[in-house]
Amino acid sequence: MSALVLAGTACTSFSSYPPAPAVASKSDHFYKIGALDTLNIVVWRNPDLSSSVTVRPDGRISLPLVENLEAAGRNPADLSRDIEKALAKFIREPVVTVIVSNFQGVSTEQIRIVGEATRPQAVPFRQNMTMLDVMIQAGGLTDFADGNGAVLVRGSEQGKQYSLRLKDLIKRGDISANVEIKPGDIIIVPQSWF
Repeated sequence: MSALVLAGTACTSFSSYPPAPAVASKSDHFYKIGALDTLNIVVWRNPDLSSSVTVRPDGRISLPLVENLEAAGRNPADLSRDIEKALAKFIREPVVTVIVSNFQGVSTEQIRIVGEATRPQAVPFRQNMTMLDVMIQAGGLTDFADGNGAVLVRGSEQGKQYSLRLKDLIKRGDISANVEIKPGDIIIVPQSWF
């Protein structure tokens, strides 16, 4: 009988971390351009200066008349103003709009899911993103995952760790296990022993 109780407790996940808060503290999050983002840059009344560029791995972009401008870590509106300043040397009163069309984001704001997710990966952060959104992009859990033993590491809180109930959320449909995500969160899904 004691072996049966021991085996039953071994299958249950016990975490020393507090449960993840259901609601992340609200803050206005502005997207920051990251390396490998695709930017559509429109210079009003100057189609020959408008272009679509990919942010280089060094975080810079080059445009007609503007070379090696830092783009990574900036929001699109601020980058637009800097391009306008650079183009003002060549054209009168430039009006520039930067539109991000392929999102990667800065690496410090990406959500990383590692371990026993079907597709471990880094996911660009979106406003009002939840754990369910991340798990859908990661393809759910593998057959060997200990979903209720998963841990959320919150970078914005100096690496504070919280327990997650991913198995309850994904396999049982318990929406109370869904929590909001913050930029820079890391989700670690361990392997189950049974």
